[in-house]
Amino acid sequence: MRNVVRLLNGNKNELERDLVQGCIKNDRISQRDLYYRYCDAMFSTILRIVNDRDDAHDVLQDSFIQVFRDMGQYRFDSTLGAWIKTIVVRTSLRFLAKNRKLAYSEIDDSVIEEMIFIPDTLDSEYLEKLIRSLPDGYRTVFLLTEVEGYTHEETAAMLGISAGTSKSQLHHARKMLKQRLATLLD
Repeated sequence: MRNVVRLLNGNKNELERDLVQGCIKNDRISQRDLYYRYCDAMFSTILRIVNDRDDAHDVLQDSFIQVFRDMGQYRFDSTLGAWIKTIVVRTSLRFLAKNRKLAYSEIDDSVIEEMIFIPDTLDSEYLEKLIRSLPDGYRTVFLLTEVEGYTHEETAAMLGISAGTSKSQLHHARKMLKQRLATLLD
């Protein structure tokens, strides 16, 4: 009840500190509150990366186990949501590396990055389906760089590839999306 009153009073930082402290003490109510506060957003991120609902549920569970295990390492340097998202992305990538062979191909670093223009009339669900239809390597790099905002260097480090390969995968992902969008709009 105390957390609800704090949230209603707008003291989000104090609520997060209480949740973190409760989770560190293995308080099940704090863990439940933290989970329900972030599970939907984190599930969406995981689903975009692993591209399978059942796998996404498994990765979500593994991610929150890791969150609760590592909660004592959270230092309030960033938002709690950003910290959890980092764990979620890394857990998703480990899942992909362990359970699927991600195919990456090198191309020349001089690849020119082109903009993808998406008409306002395009339904967001259809765009999500287009992104999910990309091959795993293309989709993973596209999501990490274009949706999650990681640099090519950060993406490369997370995936164990070169920055050039990251750029190549993004180029191919954009090209494939453009082709599919062009077919849709013709």
